[in-house]
Amino acid sequence: MPRARKAALGTGMVLLAGFVAYSALHEYVRAAVFVVLAANLGGLPAAAASLETDTVTERDLRVPWRGGGLPARWYSNGDDRHAPILLVPGVHASGIDEPRLVAVARHLASIGHPVLTTELADLKAYEITPRSTDMIEDAAAWLAGHSGLAPRGRVGLMGISFAGGLAIVASARPSVADRLEFVMSFGGHGDLPRTLRYLATGEMPGADVPPPHDYGVAIILLGAADQAVPEDQVEPLRTAILTFLEASRLDMVDKPRSRGEFARARKMAADLPEPARTLMGYVNDRDVARLGPILLPHIEAMDADPAHSPSMAPAPRAPVYLLHGADDNVIPAAESTQLAETLRSRGATVHLLTTPLVTHAEVDRPPSLGDLLDLVRFWGSLLDEG
Repeated sequence: MPRARKAALGTGMVLLAGFVAYSALHEYVRAAVFVVLAANLGGLPAAAASLETDTVTERDLRVPWRGGGLPARWYSNGDDRHAPILLVPGVHASGIDEPRLVAVARHLASIGHPVLTTELADLKAYEITPRSTDMIEDAAAWLAGHSGLAPRGRVGLMGISFAGGLAIVASARPSVADRLEFVMSFGGHGDLPRTLRYLATGEMPGADVPPPHDYGVAIILLGAADQAVPEDQVEPLRTAILTFLEASRLDMVDKPRSRGEFARARKMAADLPEPARTLMGYVNDRDVARLGPILLPHIEAMDADPAHSPSMAPAPRAPVYLLHGADDNVIPAAESTQLAETLRSRGATVHLLTTPLVTHAEVDRPPSLGDLLDLVRFWGSLLDEG
């Protein structure tokens, strides 16, 4: 064979090998791009990542469910090769407009994974209810059955914070169990009563957990107000708690308005009769040590509803991905660790990563190379499912 032809053939083989290697690693390339964007690394990594992304378009939709309709938003860069992902927000008043949720949806869509975010009315109102699980189930079934959005009739499912645990429960239900590529819980719970007890006491059996965030007891008191105070004090107390929670939300985006809302919550507390005044004072003072024991009997009296907790529900047939911040003090990482053990014992395929890069359902810690690689491998495996 002539030397020039041998050289050309050799070059071709190298290019072919490179293409095969790139194809095999393509999901990890896109996972790396997603992690760079989600971690807001900036600089050269962000510039390189931008070469792998496309412009995302957004449009608002309304998703039907058995109780009516759900506000939703569709994100896409026009690439329909991958299964769309239903992404549901956690307990947050901003719902599908929550900035971190919007950023995750845009980043995923920019690398070719279309996303539908769907609002859950109860979680938006700081209530964790069984019908939220119904909403997730119905939204996933609707998306999988929409030929224009999910041409292959299959979808991925992601839930953030408390919606993560609810998403895993929904994923095992018959209407969607065989239509999911994967289900992911990002900072979610395995057992709701156990998580609420942690928020009230700072303790979790068999686990070393950080002191709980005060946000949790405020939400528990909001739900238990009708049991904690006389009937005529329930609504004034709930209004004051919602003001405090709104101030906490604004603290991330508008600190001057946040300070004004915190001051208003304190004024409301001063105007309340006892015992609501004392309870709201604990909320304003972020006094988990005093408020937690008062709420504990109400938590213990809660029904252990399987619609709330994946540890009590059937195991999903789809692969389960659990991502958790190692130092999460809203839902501790032990929730994902214990849930992984439970689901594996029931035959589920589970991928678990606890990482110091994440706080509560948010990548916002200074990265080390090893932690970044772990996160890329996790997301690469997940994205490869769809």
